[in-house]
Amino acid sequence: MGSRVLVLSASIGSGHVMAAAALVTAFAARSDVDEVASIDALQGSSEVFRAFYDDAYFALVKATPWLVGWGYDANDVPFKLGSSVSLWDRINTSALVREILDFAPTVVVCTHFLPLRLVALLLTRGGITCSLSAVTTDYDFQGLWLTGVFTRYFVAREETKDYLVAMGLPEERVTVSGIPVRPELGQPVDRGAVLGRYGLTADVPTLLISAGAAGGAYVTSIVNQVKRLRSPVQAVIVCGRNEALRARISAQVEGLDHLVVLGYTDDMTDLMRSATLFVGKPGGLSSSECMAAGLPMVLVSPIPGQEVRNSDFLLEEGVAVRCNYETTVGAKIDRLLADPATVAAMAEAARRLGRPRAAEQVAADVLADPARPLWISRAAQKSILRSSEAGRARADLQGPKRLVTLDDVLTGSAAALVVASQVGKVEGVAEASLARGGRVFITRNRLSRLRRHRRHDPELLLLLRRVIGDRPDVGLAIRPEGREVS
Repeated sequence: MGSRVLVLSASIGSGHVMAAAALVTAFAARSDVDEVASIDALQGSSEVFRAFYDDAYFALVKATPWLVGWGYDANDVPFKLGSSVSLWDRINTSALVREILDFAPTVVVCTHFLPLRLVALLLTRGGITCSLSAVTTDYDFQGLWLTGVFTRYFVAREETKDYLVAMGLPEERVTVSGIPVRPELGQPVDRGAVLGRYGLTADVPTLLISAGAAGGAYVTSIVNQVKRLRSPVQAVIVCGRNEALRARISAQVEGLDHLVVLGYTDDMTDLMRSATLFVGKPGGLSSSECMAAGLPMVLVSPIPGQEVRNSDFLLEEGVAVRCNYETTVGAKIDRLLADPATVAAMAEAARRLGRPRAAEQVAADVLADPARPLWISRAAQKSILRSSEAGRARADLQGPKRLVTLDDVLTGSAAALVVASQVGKVEGVAEASLARGGRVFITRNRLSRLRRHRRHDPELLLLLRRVIGDRPDVGLAIRPEGREVS
């Protein structure tokens, strides 16, 4: 019997939904999947709720970007808001919960933290039984993504995995996959044929200027500068769904056949594989698409928070340049086009970083993963929060707040993350020692009996009950420090 896969996203911008679409395609192509479905967490919610998550966010980006950066940093500490879901979110996602329960998935994959936290709550309350994986859609990890129960995190780069492992997550529970994109981006394309569709030629450097899915007004200034470039150049300007911007840019370039203006287009895959430089914002998805296509980037107006961090990574890897002033974009492009060797090196670095098969890797790893969800005790969550606020890694923690991984004896994978002071309580429940490589076996019947005795920690008993799941018992062992499961 195959898996029932549910991919959950949220239409806040376009990146989360595009990553979800790539995953759906990858899962649907597999013979071990019976059914795959995708749900946007904001669809079916109230208009006010959608405006709060989507419209309000972009309004803040436009009016007070510094506040967006402050909000990102304020919520970047893991478990700062706990692992629960706010009453506001629960009320407005009741229709989503019904859809999830009706589908009865065996596998859930989330490309946004909102549905991730919601499914984690369902697992915690016993309303659903499934594996739960998160696919992050930026190059850095933001604290809101961390939940008290999960099966696996898929992240975009090695440093992000290093960060999560240093925080305390078991290494085998974090996979570097890249951000899911359309796999066609990594395949060759007839550049002359693609550009010819727009009346352009393959022997002139081509700029792909993107305003993003919603359309960005900064493009007006960029187009004026492109018109004054000294270097021979042609450009495709994509205005997204902003029809007013498209009309304005079309008027700007009237009579200039080498500057082509588009609205929303489904041709971005071919355009990215045919362009010389991408000019736009460093969103997680757009950046990953450029890397998969081997397309160097000229970064403009990154949103404080995730986009600034994305741009830091892209600059570090030599695949992009960033324009800190909107009025110097043209000058920077001119310098790049005058140095073909640098552009070629940037393109090669982009191809090296690109992961056009990320969605296929996620699908394969999720379906092959025998591990049950990992449960993090509240005490361990608090320890991670405090150590993160202090800038301390798991290896630096000592005493009763030190993190301890309890392995499932049967599978060898991590089953729970607790603190040292809880180990003795586990031994008390099992009436056996975990010292010196010892193993303890805890049965469902014994947990049921112990719940009636006040001397046992009820939160720990509940955690152990969740670890057991539908099995009659579970064997647990302390993972020795420094040992990780590959």
